[in-house]
Amino acid sequence: MARKTPEKRCRLHYQYKQYRLYLVPYTKKMQNILIADDHSIVRAGLKLLINSSIRDVSIDEAEDGEAVIKKMKSASFDLLILDINMPHTESFSLTAYLLKEYPGLKIIIFTMNQEVFFAKRFLKIGAHGYLNKYSKEAEIKYAIQKVLSGKRYISDNLAEILSGELTRKKKDNPFEDLSDREFEVVLQMLKGSSVSEIANTLSLHKSTVGTHKTRILDKLKISNTVELINLARLYEII
Repeated sequence: MARKTPEKRCRLHYQYKQYRLYLVPYTKKMQNILIADDHSIVRAGLKLLINSSIRDVSIDEAEDGEAVIKKMKSASFDLLILDINMPHTESFSLTAYLLKEYPGLKIIIFTMNQEVFFAKRFLKIGAHGYLNKYSKEAEIKYAIQKVLSGKRYISDNLAEILSGELTRKKKDNPFEDLSDREFEVVLQMLKGSSVSEIANTLSLHKSTVGTHKTRILDKLKISNTVELINLARLYEII
C-alpha cells in the first residue's frame, strides 16, 4: 500500500460526541489562542486542557475586555475564548467590535450564563460557538477543535431548542423582544448600575439610557427595577 504524502496526512482526534469521530485537518501552522476570563483558575484549567489536545498551540491570557483589546492590537489570534461576565466589560459590544475589526478571528463564548437565551444572541451577532462552563472536558475539547477547523459549534441541547422554536410562532421569553442594545441596558440595570454608570459603560448619553429604560419597561410590561429583577429570575437571566 502506498504511503500517504505529508500533504494528505491528517490527525485524527478521538472525541466522544454521540459516538462520532471528529476529523481535524493536520497543519503545521501554530494556533494562537487568547483566553479571556477574570478568574485565573479558569484560565489555567483551559490552558491545561488545550495543551493536552492541540499539538502546535500558543496561548495568551486576558482578565477583562480592555486587556482583550490590547492583546488583539499587539498580536494575531486564531481563536478567542471569551467569558461574558468579566468586570468593566460589555460583552455584546466587545464581541461585535472584535468580529468587525478582526474578520479572521473565531470566538467561543465560555460562560455560566443560561445557554437557552444568551447563546442565541451571541450566535446572532457572529460568535462561532457557545460553551457552558459546566460542559464536560471532552465537549470543550471537541468545540475548540471544531471551531478552529472553520466550523461552528452549538450543543445538542441548544440545537434541539432552536429546532423546536422553528415550529412555534409565539416567543416564550419576553426578553427576546428586546434589541441587543436594550438587553445590554437590562444587564447593567440588573447589576444595580445607575443611569450615569450605564451611560459610561455603554458610551451612551444619559438621555438615551433613559429612553432605553422606558422602552424596556414597556416591552416587558413591568414598572420598576424590582419587577425587572423578579422577571429576570423567573426566566433565569440571572
